[in-house]
Amino acid sequence: MGRQLSLDPAGRADNPDKDHARDDSTYEIASDLAYRRLGIVNVVFFGQHGAGDREWVLIDAGVMGTTGLVTEAADKRFGTDSRPSAIILTHGHFDHVGALEELADRWEVPVFAHELERPYLNGSASYPPPDPWVGGGLMSLLSPFYPRGPVNVSRRLQPLPYDGSVPGMPGWKWLHTPGHTPGHVSLWREADRTVVAGDAFITTRQESAYAVTFQEPEMHGPPMYYTTNWHNARASVELLASLDPELVITGHGPAMKGREMRGALHELARDFDRVAVPEKGKYLDQPAQFDDGSEYRIS
Repeated sequence: MGRQLSLDPAGRADNPDKDHARDDSTYEIASDLAYRRLGIVNVVFFGQHGAGDREWVLIDAGVMGTTGLVTEAADKRFGTDSRPSAIILTHGHFDHVGALEELADRWEVPVFAHELERPYLNGSASYPPPDPWVGGGLMSLLSPFYPRGPVNVSRRLQPLPYDGSVPGMPGWKWLHTPGHTPGHVSLWREADRTVVAGDAFITTRQESAYAVTFQEPEMHGPPMYYTTNWHNARASVELLASLDPELVITGHGPAMKGREMRGALHELARDFDRVAVPEKGKYLDQPAQFDDGSEYRIS
């Protein structure tokens, strides 16, 4: 890999010294947008503080064993026993759906994802094996031990609307940003140029246990050990960079904002092969083959 794209901590969109100001363990980065770090991953809450039952949305569902932490944050932010109107998934990897089945049943809530993620969310298919030899640190080496699914929320699973709208999130659009997974999506609000990027790009070096622990901000491509189509991953970063976002929340790492963040994102897009793509790996020359033998590419 090429050089790191370090980010100035002053560009964080949250305030680490005041992150629990509302006593809900979240980082609030806009009046209607907050996130909580659950171990190695972030979950995002959309909705005004105190919004009430069915007046907010959860984006992604954390790692296994975090159901109580998610519901605790929701109760404190939106009201006791307040349920979301929807759960939106950026993709179905284990660290984004760990509490999904429990939360969906507890809240009796629809789950929305891209059609190409359906096999990994309805119990019919597992993701391709990760690649522990991409380098970067302990998280990569441990990746063969991470769950590959599938989870099964077929009773509640619905496709994202074909018109690009996001259920329960007026003013937002979903964008197909594959590469990390075939049906990966990011969310975009043009009014304030905010991106919820999932793992299309991230703001920490997720391959390194040290970086995951200390969350030093860095503009980074998708987690290398789980990315199975680098052609698509590059195109997805190029798409998101072209939006010139002011604020980004990623699946891993701190939310970032401002001109330096945008500059680093443009540099990531321009120099993607040098900065983001590993020097070796089993998916470099041939993208993963999915259950029907196809490759998922941006046309």
